Amino acid sequence: MSEKPVRIPYYPGCTMKTKALGFERSAMDCAEVIGFEMDELKDWNCCGASYPLTKDNLMGLTAPTNILVEAERRCQKEEVDPNLITLCVFCYNTLKRTEYAFGQDKKKLETVNAFLDRKYEGSIRVIHYLEYLRDVIGFDNLAKMVKTDMSKYKVAPYYGCLLLKPKKEIGLDDPEDPVIMHDFLDALGCKVIDFPAQVDCCGSYLVMREPKKVSKLSYDILADANEYGAETLVTACPLCQSNLDQSQGDKVQFADLDGMPVLYFTQLLAVAFGLDTKTHQLEEHHIDPRPLFEANGSDSESK
Repeated sequence: MSEKPVRIPYYPGCTMKTKALGFERSAMDCAEVIGFEMDELKDWNCCGASYPLTKDNLMGLTAPTNILVEAERRCQKEEVDPNLITLCVFCYNTLKRTEYAFGQDKKKLETVNAFLDRKYEGSIRVIHYLEYLRDVIGFDNLAKMVKTDMSKYKVAPYYGCLLLKPKKEIGLDDPEDPVIMHDFLDALGCKVIDFPAQVDCCGSYLVMREPKKVSKLSYDILADANEYGAETLVTACPLCQSNLDQSQGDKVQFADLDGMPVLYFTQLLAVAFGLDTKTHQLEEHHIDPRPLFEANGSDSESK
């Protein structure tokens, strides 16, 4: 990496400042090691959390368009990288699909610009942190930065839904047979556990209305990973992480399973880099992953 870090506009979204602080902090710490800076937008709003499902719902595009405008202005004014990096898959999905929609329909962009009385020119490319690691840094280069022996960790990658779908609009990986997180874990030196339920839905926002159904869906995913030999899961989605982790508090549903830690992929990356993880909120997980690290000889908090 160059001596001067590459600055990339970063959209955090709401969850990174509340429930997923450990996700953001570990991602930023790892970015510093890798050699880039996540330059948070100074004036950002909620992206809306979901992409509008009706084609003529242009009002639903105003929130993500505002974010794209801010990123574009930052790039034009300060000459930073023209990508907009994200962590939360809900934000990534919403912003990426908005980018795609404007690329396909310029009149739609003109209408939204007129309504907002702001001009988005369409120059920003929305990318996920994982995507940046794969396509810009390169997993081969990432592997050279690993300081911890990760070969003892049996890790199952859990993709969920919004990181990959819809395929045409997102274009990150094959939504039915993805490899990006597998390749990431392989670069770290982990034993990667492939399992059938890696793209199944955890229930998402259904947890607000029918937590028992989410508990059952989470059980099915974790039981499947357990059957294939995983001892921990990694994900890129704050809601997936919460559902899969917190559902394990249902002692009836999970009576036949030992607790399985569910980590953000950046938290595991921080362990691989040998970073101090005290600010990465590992203790906030319902299933504490720290005993797993200690058992495998990775005392990441002491480094």
